[in-house]
Amino acid sequence: MSPSAPSLHEKLNQLRQRFIEQLPSRLQNATAQWQQSRLSATEESRLAPELHRFFHSLKGTGRSLGFERIARLADQGEEALNAPSAPSRQEGLIHQIFQQLSEEIQRLQSQHGQQQALSSQNCVEFADTPQPRSKRQRLIYLCDDEPDQVSQLLHHLRCFGHEVVHFENTESFFNAVISRRPDAIIMDVQFPQGNTAGTETLASLNKLTGARLPSIVLSAYGDFYSRLSAVRAGCSGYFTKPVKPLDLMLAIDELTTPLDEEPLRVLVIDDDTDAASYHALILEEAGMTVHQVNHPEEALNALERFNPDLLLIDMYMPVCSGEELATIIRQQTAHIGLPIIYLSSETDSQKQLSAMTAGVEAFITKPVTPHELVSAVRLRAERLHLLRSLMTQDSMTGLYNHSTTTDLIGKTLAQAYRDGSQHAMAMLDIDHFKMVNDTHGHLAGDQVIITLARLLKTRLRISDIIGRYGGEEFVVLLKGTTDERAAELIDALRHDFEQVDFHAGDGHFRCTFSAGISSFPTQPSTESLRLSADKALYLAKHQGRNRVVISQDYHLEQPVPEKRVPENMI
Repeated sequence: MSPSAPSLHEKLNQLRQRFIEQLPSRLQNATAQWQQSRLSATEESRLAPELHRFFHSLKGTGRSLGFERIARLADQGEEALNAPSAPSRQEGLIHQIFQQLSEEIQRLQSQHGQQQALSSQNCVEFADTPQPRSKRQRLIYLCDDEPDQVSQLLHHLRCFGHEVVHFENTESFFNAVISRRPDAIIMDVQFPQGNTAGTETLASLNKLTGARLPSIVLSAYGDFYSRLSAVRAGCSGYFTKPVKPLDLMLAIDELTTPLDEEPLRVLVIDDDTDAASYHALILEEAGMTVHQVNHPEEALNALERFNPDLLLIDMYMPVCSGEELATIIRQQTAHIGLPIIYLSSETDSQKQLSAMTAGVEAFITKPVTPHELVSAVRLRAERLHLLRSLMTQDSMTGLYNHSTTTDLIGKTLAQAYRDGSQHAMAMLDIDHFKMVNDTHGHLAGDQVIITLARLLKTRLRISDIIGRYGGEEFVVLLKGTTDERAAELIDALRHDFEQVDFHAGDGHFRCTFSAGISSFPTQPSTESLRLSADKALYLAKHQGRNRVVISQDYHLEQPVPEKRVPENMI
């Protein structure tokens, strides 16, 4: 049996233990620098920033990790360096502080001191940390005692890749929820036990579990009291039979899709490895993905590779200050809007205001409480997510727009050259789409586009790039996938999409799509990859539509005249 992962408390104690172990060498180095600085004015000027950084770092990290006496002595050392006192008095103060630090370090390194220091620390907990959820499939419970009425709905939900369990009575449904909580519930109101037995069961489960279950009502009755019972049970929607399966399916999709499907990405830049590790640990415990950089000169490369949602930068670092680094980052167009937060023990308000002229969003003074840090990061990063989505997403489908899709694919291929990975591209086009608009109207056409977009989002991986390329055309980059495997995946989607019923007025209709597949590195660039997939898509149309074709082109480096599909084949 594999050992369980260490808890946050254990990780923090490991970090504190490492901090204690490194203290003697850090103090020894600082003492040597202080003695060297006493030799001449030149040496004093050269080593002053190093000594200041030693005390400043020791103060911030010591407080964050709970070593208050170490932090207080470091604070006194920083004040003594900055105080305009006589050299002899300053030298005496610094010597005394070094001596007290040495004594405190010896105490901490003793067995009793270590036990006392580590046992006195409080553990940090985040009760409502969002757990990552699979984008591919949702568990849906459908409770309805009229199986004939919901058979089509079951079919459509399963076409979208959801796991659906059907219950014909509230008792078996109740027991199932207790043993395995679903992602969403579709509940009838009336059962033999009573006119509102279904919603009453939901209300009881909400009270028992202490949380509102995500649910939608599907009922043959739309009267006031049935609707009132649904509201009191915390239901998010109410549909009356007969229902259009697509409407209910899209409502379930909205109910079960989290607003932020990927964890926030935070880049921590701090030359103090203990401080960086501590802040990274807190953010990771809150569900974020964190990357640490301990040398400012590595920041630009980390920005390119990690693509963070936010930066945490220490104010005082060797090579360059946090303010200088923020200015360097802001001078690059790609990072103008990237949120930056300073983390520092600096309490001088004038220095804080001066440092923020580089265009940073906040200044947090160490030691920062875990909840304050998480809240500050989440608030600013989510605001950037919202702004980015407005600029990068197609407004109708929520997929990436044309320019963003092209840019993301280009970056993915650049990385693929470095790591030797392979990818596959699929170009999809809805068959006879002009006929759909002409026959059923543009609202029906929009519904078809939205449904295919939802199908792609729910069935493909979060890591795949899915974009609306224009009109009824979509592009997908399936990462780490061969063209044969990509064709299998897209063909399964094609098969399920052709079985979805769309409604317009009193009638209903079905749609299909065709797709072309190309592969990287067989096609070595974004443009050749697209052209190759587009040629395969044209061939799929030419062969009768509603099929997936793999490109047979090899190394299509030069752009070729684009083959347009004749109007009667769209």
